[in-house]
Amino acid sequence: METVRCFIAIELPEEVKAGLRDIQAKLKSGGSAPVKWVDPYSVHLTLKFLGGVDAAKISPIAAAMDEAARGIAPFSLKVEGLGAFPNLRRVQVVWVGVSGEVDRLADLQQRLENNLAQLGFAPENRRFTPHLTLARVRDRASLAEREGLGQLIAGTEFGAASSFPVKEVSLMKSQLTREGALYSRLSAAALK
Repeated sequence: METVRCFIAIELPEEVKAGLRDIQAKLKSGGSAPVKWVDPYSVHLTLKFLGGVDAAKISPIAAAMDEAARGIAPFSLKVEGLGAFPNLRRVQVVWVGVSGEVDRLADLQQRLENNLAQLGFAPENRRFTPHLTLARVRDRASLAEREGLGQLIAGTEFGAASSFPVKEVSLMKSQLTREGALYSRLSAAALK
């Protein structure tokens, strides 16, 4: 049985990725915490991580995506603001916020959850919080380094917010390599 590591996401336009690269450069120049930076050109808005999936399920997943996208018109999102999970005192993940028509985004994400549950995928326990991951702090980082990174995040000006249209969702394949994950689109479902 061939398995494919995959997830469902909204892909970002190149100008948004360039803006993420710029904000990463600001953070890199001022910080010293041991951090694994995400390649800004591979950043995406994850709606559902599926993990290792039997290749035979790819087609039913694509059909579930089509069904979820049907009835949702294209909408607009905005990338703005910096933050951290779980908080700025104990930074583990550095993220950029997503705003705009998030009610429609949440509706789309919930439809995907419901349709995928019918295919045997466990629903997510945590509330959906749309964000774009810029970096993950390595386990060896001290509490002081995490706090320092949080102060840097709080003091960094994000710059101009960037809006972008959402017209489709993509089923993405993730291949793990030493240099990081490589992503490729397996399927897309247009909003209509």
